[in-house]
Amino acid sequence: MPPTHWYAYDELATFGAKPTEERVVHRGKIWTAAGVSAGIDLALTLVAETHGAPIAQAIQLGIEYDPQPPFDAGAPSKAPADIVELVRSRSAAMEAEVLGLD
Repeated sequence: MPPTHWYAYDELATFGAKPTEERVVHRGKIWTAAGVSAGIDLALTLVAETHGAPIAQAIQLGIEYDPQPPFDAGAPSKAPADIVELVRSRSAAMEAEVLGLD
């Protein structure tokens, strides 16, 4: 169940993966995260795992990582449908352009 950008959910499913909206996933030796700030979450989680929560908290304070997003639209299940469609259509257009399909 790897986290990934939600735009890739359908493509990953064709390979048998079961994507999730979890920000950090740890399964056995594999650790994954989705999104820019989820990468920070993953890094802090790994530090806590290897060096303890106090060290991870000290790093979090040192980088002033105190997420308070202005909107609760960071996942397709939370964002308004018209916003999801806007991002989906723009992403498809950019993908087509990069692949020379436009």
